[in-house]
Formats: sequence, structure tokens, C-alpha cells
Amino acid sequence: MPRAPRSATPDYRVAEQPAFVLHSYPWRETSLIIDVLTRDHGRVALVAKGAKRPHSALRGVLQTFQPLTLSWTGKGEVRTLTGAEWVGGMLPLAGDALLCGFYVNELLVKFCAREDPHPPLFRHYVVTMTRLAHDEPPVQVLRSFERVLLRETGYALALNRTVSRQAVVAEGRYVFDPERGVREASDEWPAQWPVLSGQTLLDMEEDDYHRPQTVTQSKALMRFLLHTYLGGTPLATRQILIDLQNL
Repeated sequence: MPRAPRSATPDYRVAEQPAFVLHSYPWRETSLIIDVLTRDHGRVALVAKGAKRPHSALRGVLQTFQPLTLSWTGKGEVRTLTGAEWVGGMLPLAGDALLCGFYVNELLVKFCAREDPHPPLFRHYVVTMTRLAHDEPPVQVLRSFERVLLRETGYALALNRTVSRQAVVAEGRYVFDPERGVREASDEWPAQWPVLSGQTLLDMEEDDYHRPQTVTQSKALMRFLLHTYLGGTPLATRQILIDLQNL
């Protein structure tokens, strides 16, 4: 658990930064430490002093999946929250969409280093939460987010060309080398690499998941890549989703 700073540093201030709460946990008797995704500063840890008090104005504001503007000060590993306002304009998540939201948040915590801004990823997070809130098919929404996440954090490669720069053809059979990208399928590759149709790769490149085969194969590919890039570290929310609806 990160340690909150002993004192705020007044010469470093951020005001009214667009943000979302990813995770929070208690700190001392009356405060919280919140892990937030911000538009211009990436992931930041903030101590929200007094947020656990019954009458604290922060209790109703620091909610997950809701757009906020946050202000903070300090230079340590954990900064001090100085202001939080609810922006509004987004529907709340419920049911399966809520579980998917927690899964997305867990991915961000696992893949995004602190203080590493990804404005395009922040914008896609907003799109993802909006799509989930409007009951779009979770499988499609999650695959789209996973692809953007891997691309923005330096993992994903083009899906419409092989490592030898050959165009992927719809009728072809391929595997995805986690270190290099798309290769033509053969018996030489590790058995755990999912075999994919060229059509699946082309559909994923276009963010098109209307074909049942694309849904099935893209799910297998993303499970494999996330497991590989996380070094085998399990995702708690992923297992819940698999158990419930095989998402």
C-alpha cells in the first residue's frame, strides 16, 4: 500500500483535472486513498482526507464510473486531494455493465504506470463507460477497449499485416506472436497460441465484431495476450465475468 505524504507540497498544484476514480481503499481512520485516471497526468494516487467521515462532502462525489474534476497538490508518491466536483452527464452502470466497468478499471491499474499520460486512452475510457451504460453488447465493448489499451501502452501491433509485411487475407490462418505480431499459422508455433482466421484479424482491425467467429476468436486472442503481458497474473474481475457470462 502506498504511503500518504507527511505534508503537502504547495509549489505543485493541479486544478480541475478531468478524472475518474478507479479504486479506493481506507487510509487511517477517516481518510481514503483513491487511484484515479486523469486526462493529462495518467494514473495518480491521491489521499482524500476526511472522506470517510459521515458528513464529508467527498463521500458522495468520489464514486467510480462518474466523470469528475479533481484538484490536488504535492510531489510525493501520493498527492493530497484539495477539491473534487461531480461533472455529470453519464448514466450509472448496473448489472453486467457494472462488472465490465470494474474489469476495465482493473486493466487500467495493471497496465498503466503512474504519471504516464494517455489522453487517447482516457477518451476511449469515456466512450467505453458510455457504451456500457447504454447496454451495448459487452463482448464488443470490452474487445474494443482491450485493443486500445494494448495499443496505447505499447503492446498491440497492426492486425492486418504479418511480421513479414504481407497483407492478411480473410481466408488465411494465423497466430499472434506476443513479441512481434501476426504470423502465418504452422506447426512450429507454441500450442498455446490461438489459431485465428484472417477474417477475424481484419474485423478486429476495423473494430467490427458482428461475426460470431470473430467474437469467439478475438476473445481467445485477448485472453492469451493479457495473460502473457501480465506475466500470468490473474485478473479477479475477469474470472468473475467468465464464470457469469463467458465474456
